[in-house]
Amino acid sequence: MRIVFLDVKTIGDDIDLSGFDALGEVVKYPFSTSAEVPERAANADVLIVNKIQINEQTIGQAENLKLVCVTATGTNNLDKDYLDRRGIAWRNVAGYSTESVAQHTFAMLFYLLEKLRYYDDYVKEDRYTNDTIFTHFAEHFYELKGKTWGIIGLGSIGRQVAGIAGAFGARVIYVSPSHSAPQKGYHQVELETLLHESDIISVHAPLNEHTENLIDMSVLKKMKRSCIFLNLGRGPIVVESDLADALEEGIIAAAGLDVLCDEPMGDTCPLRRIKDSKKLLITPHIAWASVEARTRLMAIVLGQVKEFFSL
Repeated sequence: MRIVFLDVKTIGDDIDLSGFDALGEVVKYPFSTSAEVPERAANADVLIVNKIQINEQTIGQAENLKLVCVTATGTNNLDKDYLDRRGIAWRNVAGYSTESVAQHTFAMLFYLLEKLRYYDDYVKEDRYTNDTIFTHFAEHFYELKGKTWGIIGLGSIGRQVAGIAGAFGARVIYVSPSHSAPQKGYHQVELETLLHESDIISVHAPLNEHTENLIDMSVLKKMKRSCIFLNLGRGPIVVESDLADALEEGIIAAAGLDVLCDEPMGDTCPLRRIKDSKKLLITPHIAWASVEARTRLMAIVLGQVKEFFSL
């Protein structure tokens, strides 16, 4: 069996992949362009990819290909109709990063809610040294207890966030962009209600026809001016130019984003102009990527390959 990793750098150099070596010949490419894929995939029985486009143009010459494994939950990069016509199986992985993304959600929230960058700078710039009193009130923060947390997309990550927010004493409400049936034990509301009532809004939804460009200026204007908005779903759920304007105009208080429309961030991204760390925190799509989550991910992929070939 020949197993080809087309963009192994997206998993990280610190994750043990030696289990794949026992299955056959393993070839690892750090990254691959679409132009490079046909040659690299030509003799593969298994392709392991993250963001690489898999379609007739890239794998049309891969006559031995039997299985494509995506090291992620999203499969927008797969031409599933083409794979079906070829009789090529595909697998993705769900649920491996629930704890990691939920944890990062709260890390982003508390950074913004408690003005942590400001206080860190205040001390490290020696403004606290020999100050007048033992504390400092120039910035303010508030307790999560008693606040309303609105969740857009109540999948496994959304439910994990809901449970943690509830443990802090927050009231949790949610909206289903796809209008799915209410989930027992959770308070489903209409989007308008969530926007008007929430002090914190976090997105944990997939990108689809219900969510693309969902958060635009008309939606942002319905949020509280004190609202902290967090997107840990997919970048194109947010109209970035509208969010940048909303932050500059004080329409909402702050935003934390782990996902962007273009990743890595492009030169023309309008959010680049927001330099105030109390208003905007962007992390480079790392919420999913704890060591434990990436280890779970690749263990699942290894199991998928073994199961498919009955090894």
